[in-house]
Amino acid sequence: MSHNESFASVWDAIEDTPAEAENMKLRSTLMMALEQHIKDHGWTQTEAAKVFGVSQPRISDLMRGKISLFSLDTLISMAVDVGLHVKLEVEPVAA
Repeated sequence: MSHNESFASVWDAIEDTPAEAENMKLRSTLMMALEQHIKDHGWTQTEAAKVFGVSQPRISDLMRGKISLFSLDTLISMAVDVGLHVKLEVEPVAA
């Protein structure tokens, strides 16, 4: 990697493949949305865990951004379980 190389996101810079970078971008976006949903409702981690049907330590992992512990499927399921709609846009990569 040259010192002058620029990237559209941090994930593009640190992941090995474009597919891995896209997966991480989606997971990151979902995690931030779930964290915001919890904050918007003023839930404690214990309250959020009950709503999400997971353990409090699992919510702690989410709130602390432990992205490696969450698959894309898990995050989508968590979002849908609390009434969020997940929308995916697919578009050509800019040349």
